[in-house]
Amino acid sequence: MKIKFYTILSSVTIAALSLIAPSAKAQQGMQFYRPDNLQGVNIFETTKADTVAFTGLKVKVGGNFELTFQTLRDQNTATSLIPKGYTSNVNSLIPLTDGFQLPMANLNVDAQLADGIRTNITVYLASRHHEDTWVKGGYIQFDKLLFLHSDLINDIMKSVTIKVGQTDVDYGDQHFRRSDGGNTIYNPFIENYIMDEFATELGAEVYYHSNSGLFLMGGISNGELDETVVAPVKIDSATNQVNKYDPAFHGKLGFDKQINKDFRLRVSGSFYTDPSASSNTLFGGDRTGSHYFNVMENQAVASATVLSDANDYSPFSGRLNPGFSEEVHTYMGNLFLKYQGLEFFGTIEDAHGRAITETTDRQATQYAADLIYRFPQDKQNFWIGFRYNTVTALLQGYTSNVTVNREAGSFGWFLTKNIMTKIEYVNQAYDGYPSDNILNGGRFKGVDIEASIGF
Repeated sequence: MKIKFYTILSSVTIAALSLIAPSAKAQQGMQFYRPDNLQGVNIFETTKADTVAFTGLKVKVGGNFELTFQTLRDQNTATSLIPKGYTSNVNSLIPLTDGFQLPMANLNVDAQLADGIRTNITVYLASRHHEDTWVKGGYIQFDKLLFLHSDLINDIMKSVTIKVGQTDVDYGDQHFRRSDGGNTIYNPFIENYIMDEFATELGAEVYYHSNSGLFLMGGISNGELDETVVAPVKIDSATNQVNKYDPAFHGKLGFDKQINKDFRLRVSGSFYTDPSASSNTLFGGDRTGSHYFNVMENQAVASATVLSDANDYSPFSGRLNPGFSEEVHTYMGNLFLKYQGLEFFGTIEDAHGRAITETTDRQATQYAADLIYRFPQDKQNFWIGFRYNTVTALLQGYTSNVTVNREAGSFGWFLTKNIMTKIEYVNQAYDGYPSDNILNGGRFKGVDIEASIGF
């Protein structure tokens, strides 16, 4: 794990300053905030429940750390292929053994700046995809606008939240349940969806929350993970014009209510649309990487990479990116049901898009269902779970669809609200890939054991 000295020093300095600052009360509760521990499980967008009194500037320095032991094995039926420049079969799989993955860690700094105004910055200290320290992003969230001294605006803000910054695009509900580098505390499984819809983009979101449980969100972003002010020069194959960097729009409509003390119902529909981009990464914007290491990968390709670490040459093992880098229009429906300790979370997703060299859109669909039982009833700090996830997509250059199916079973335990461990058995299979593709007849399965801390 490559963490530079100045990174450690800066992290310690931030923590120390937050503890000694005369006006700051470190590690106290934030307003309109999702906890980084067991209490944050099954929280989606923050609510308008004003339950924490503002007593002055507060700074909270926290972190997420995870360590995973992997016993996965893979196989395929792809034909031998030795392209020009290689001396061995690029369709042979890397031999796997039981062992520990590269640990991942996040640093979280939250500050309550004023009554109803909170900010966050998250730093990836170390991860599979980016081994050095990177800033994930940061945002400011307004739940009150008292500085405007307007009774009308104060009444409006009782139902409205405004979020601005470089942060997670609130498309769908699954991104609230996924692992994010060292932060695996909200995910009852080891990995995220096969088609992982997650990106940090620069933009703004406005939420309306109704007392009835109805909520509405509208957002705009730049449609890019890596912003640029350099004028485009590439030609869009669909329009034969110089490419444009249009803004992306997304929205969500839903209902979320605790019907009674035993039953909660949440249903939502989301969309995200970007008609033209420099390089849209909604399905490939994870800067931390997959939590299944080196499955369905080739050693010759890894050894030939010009990157400094072979972990980084193909960091998304087990995932499928449809490659909608130029244009993407996608829709997701989610259903969350919780009766006492029994939970169901379902996803239906339909995405269309293309790369800049394509003239027509392609389609990708995803379905997923999680069934979780948490026990005992008073604590719900243990769980057992099962996930089924399937993706069917037409990839660039293909004439027929490919399909990837995953079944995963998990058992987990929150030893305390900040310490979690889980074990998962996964079985994933690939279908429809041509014989000269490394994923032809591909399959991997096995057990992962993960320990995680969040505070």
